[in-house]
Amino acid sequence: MGVLGLPFTEDDGGVEAGPVEIGLVCRELGRVLAPEPFLASVVHAGGLVAVAGSSEQRADLLGRLAAGEIVLAAADTSPGGRWSSAAEGVTAASDGDAWTLTGVRDPVPNGARADHIVVSASLPSGGTGLFVVDGADATRTDYAVFDGSRAARVELAETPAVPLGEPGLDLSSTIATISDITRIMGANRALGVMQARVAATNNYLMSRKQFGVTLNTFRALTFRAADMYVSLELAHSPVDWATMVVASGSRADIADAADRVGLQIARAGKHIGQDAIQLHGGIAMTAEYSVGVGTAHLAVLEQWLGGAQHHLTGLAARVADHGEIDALA
Repeated sequence: MGVLGLPFTEDDGGVEAGPVEIGLVCRELGRVLAPEPFLASVVHAGGLVAVAGSSEQRADLLGRLAAGEIVLAAADTSPGGRWSSAAEGVTAASDGDAWTLTGVRDPVPNGARADHIVVSASLPSGGTGLFVVDGADATRTDYAVFDGSRAARVELAETPAVPLGEPGLDLSSTIATISDITRIMGANRALGVMQARVAATNNYLMSRKQFGVTLNTFRALTFRAADMYVSLELAHSPVDWATMVVASGSRADIADAADRVGLQIARAGKHIGQDAIQLHGGIAMTAEYSVGVGTAHLAVLEQWLGGAQHHLTGLAARVADHGEIDALA
């Protein structure tokens, strides 16, 4: 269908779609809880290659990714890290034109199955660079995440690596922007998950009977379902707005939008997920039922892309940019 090549230019084997189209795909994948690495491989890792790679690297890696021939993974999180674009945990060393990486990245979503891993690392001259590592050259420990997805611990010990783009170039701001775009597309995926949970809950209340009547007869349950819908709509508008900011905003605007929508999604996801389980009762706690799995997936997305407190801290830090106003003047 060409979905894997949506974000990339035609020269790189893609279809050059915009963020709105990419967001719609993420939303639909979230709606059905599709266990596909689109967000991690295409949006995140592919986005790093698209903005930092040379023309030859883009044609090779993105062309094969768009064709479904390879899986990419982005390794830019250190154990205990807190959603920072800093390259703590992995250092790069050069010997002539040859580069090696040493350190640990964890978690790396879909890291064990990736053919190539895009790794951020501290450069000898300072700053953060991006490198491509062959998956077979790294030591990878695969493990299950509590929503049923997979992640890996990637260990590098003087592992051969190829610089992405110009060697030795500090790409800190580029990495931060791609991470913010990934957060916004992750918010689109979370929105799809929440839309499906609200719909499933409404259908359940209208079909499940207790004391001879359907559950939506009980006003208290109907009010809680209405509150879920309000949370969903309060999240829907920021997601659409943030997606359009990606299309026309600056890096600062994208960072601000990522924090705003991330905070709203974190709060709405927790409310909708918990109430969906409560209104379904015991069946929602079973591993086979989509309501519980969807709630777990919302929690994983929040922890991967940034928790509510992280986004709130980022927004609070920007308040100082506006100066002070005398309310009595």
